[in-house]
Amino acid sequence: MPDKLYTGETAVLATMHGKERVIGPVLEQELGLRIQVPEGLDTDQFGTFSHDIERAGSQLDAARAKIQAAFARHPEARIAVASEGSFGPHAQVPFLALAHEIVLFVDRRKSLRVIGHDETSDTNFAHAIVTHASEAMIFAEKMGYPGHGVIVMGCEGGKPAPGSVLEKSIVYGAELKRAVRAAVERCGAAYIEADMRAHRNPRRMRAVERATMDLAARFRRRCPACGRPDFSVIEHIPGLPCADCKAPTYVVQREASLCRGCGYRSESPATDRAAADPAQCERCKP
Repeated sequence: MPDKLYTGETAVLATMHGKERVIGPVLEQELGLRIQVPEGLDTDQFGTFSHDIERAGSQLDAARAKIQAAFARHPEARIAVASEGSFGPHAQVPFLALAHEIVLFVDRRKSLRVIGHDETSDTNFAHAIVTHASEAMIFAEKMGYPGHGVIVMGCEGGKPAPGSVLEKSIVYGAELKRAVRAAVERCGAAYIEADMRAHRNPRRMRAVERATMDLAARFRRRCPACGRPDFSVIEHIPGLPCADCKAPTYVVQREASLCRGCGYRSESPATDRAAADPAQCERCKP
């Protein structure tokens, strides 16, 4: 059931890339919030995916900076929301990209901060270095262009050079070809990549929506001691005994949850299994 703690309240959403389209309906349905986007707020100042403005600090630092900027625009506001994405290679699977999205919620009257997460390999985060417009079109179509946007910039030493050429708002194939030719003429090659801005990347927009749904789910998990939202698992505790030798294994046996408000902590079973498969036991496995 929706947990409409904030019926009638307004939250300012720090975005300039249309994220209100997915964040707004979820927070209205689940928390009762109305979403307001601050007019003229430039979230690009905290970092861009096109390499022209590097993000200072972590993904969470950038989301916090957006929150502060939203509050600065609306000092009367009690609640602000911001999202930030991070993209890179998968830590365990070579050549696979991984996307991590967070949605940060801050209620400064209650000193409450809750973060929704989404992590997925369903991303078109990729780039190519090309010297011909035809190569760029092949790459762009693989990315889902024109439904998914692409960005073209100069290329120097095999790295993006947005200071030489930078074209973000590419809608038509003719524009893409012109941008690639301009980069090749100036730099000898063009660096083309999927546009990871939410309004030009439907896959990322879906990830933002899922992270917002996770945020809403965290509001339903209340601390048994004080009722604060986001009573979440912070630790997975191994030790499920082996079915044969009964020795503890690395298989998770219990989960620990913590309230970040009052500090209450509890542990609960992480599985219905009474014992681990001997193949998961350091003593018994072949």
